[in-house]
Amino acid sequence: MMKLKISLAFIFLLVLNSCNSQPSTLNPQPAPAETEGMKQTRNPQLTTVVVGAERMQEYLPLLQNKNVALLVNQTSMVGETHLVDTLLAQHVHIKKIFAPEHGFRGSADAGEHVRDSVDAKTKIKIISLYGEKKKPSNDDLKNVDVMVFDVQDVGARFYTFISTLHYLMEACADNNIVLVVFDRPNPNGWYIDGPVLKKEFQSFVGVDPIPVVHGLTIAEYAQMVNGENWLPEGKQCKLKIISCLNYGHSMRYNLPVKPSPNLPNAGAVYLYPSICFFEGTDISVGRGTDAPFQMIGSPNITVRNFSFHPESKPGAKSPPHVNQICFGYDLRWIGIDAHGINLSYLLDTYRAINDTSKYFLPNGFFDKLAGTDELRKQITAHKTEEEIKASWKPGLEIYKAKRKKYLLYKD
Repeated sequence: MMKLKISLAFIFLLVLNSCNSQPSTLNPQPAPAETEGMKQTRNPQLTTVVVGAERMQEYLPLLQNKNVALLVNQTSMVGETHLVDTLLAQHVHIKKIFAPEHGFRGSADAGEHVRDSVDAKTKIKIISLYGEKKKPSNDDLKNVDVMVFDVQDVGARFYTFISTLHYLMEACADNNIVLVVFDRPNPNGWYIDGPVLKKEFQSFVGVDPIPVVHGLTIAEYAQMVNGENWLPEGKQCKLKIISCLNYGHSMRYNLPVKPSPNLPNAGAVYLYPSICFFEGTDISVGRGTDAPFQMIGSPNITVRNFSFHPESKPGAKSPPHVNQICFGYDLRWIGIDAHGINLSYLLDTYRAINDTSKYFLPNGFFDKLAGTDELRKQITAHKTEEEIKASWKPGLEIYKAKRKKYLLYKD
């Protein structure tokens, strides 16, 4: 079956190359309209969906005459205005701001420690939750009555904003603070796939026992954390949800603001659940190029029909294989992988690398991203995509049954 897929993909490649010059041996998918680049302005396609932050009449009564703290970043927009400025205009007393990975303005590198600071515009103190600490301290939350979480997620377990939400819930529970979650659509919320995280592989890129693609909005995830008692010692966070209007999980939702420096457009967001595994390998995902998470390659790959050259750039100061020519595959034309996580990327590059013993990084990060060591072992054992996905099914069925209890929107 795998040989047939590869043969068909190769035939398609020959035909495609006669029409344009974008080669790849990987299985192609039709490129949909949703792969157009994100813009920093409001997308007119999104007018039918009302995100939680836009429903001011629902949440202002919860915040007025209270000391409020926010966990926000550059995606926390109310139309054309940032949530911080929106609330200040409504005379909400913002005590402090907390920032997740990439910082308050969303410009820091992935994994870069972000220091505490003061917002130049509003003079409000900013406390980083991606650096020396991942969870607010009791002192950080002193004199805070209400916490607001409003950050755009992309629906993958290893995207760290949901890990930050988990630890924020824990801190709010410890300090008896109400957490108000402004919900936003999940751009990958229309499917569920991948291995379910095993406890021994828990890390900041995987805190809770959910699959790689979890099919939840940020608010649904918060409800699941409470409902499944995933906080330590059975703690419960006092949650208040401001849900979206006119949203359903089957929708394709194009983000109006890029969620992080290396997810610049919808194509990267759709590819992310399949491509992020490479962060634990010798393979570059295109950081340091104009199309991160839309190409894969390495100086050590034998495929020579496509190449790119990572350079130091804002948001990717020291990308893997910087200033080296990487050979591999151009995925910018792929579009949506309609059947979930595409394992052909991993399987093909493993076959194409010069020395398979150097494919996985020795730090074990690949297993943390996968949430298990089984995927790595299956790849090295040359299991097919069908065999690997079959091994995920029992865990996914159990998870899907749990997930139904926490849904706010139709599938």
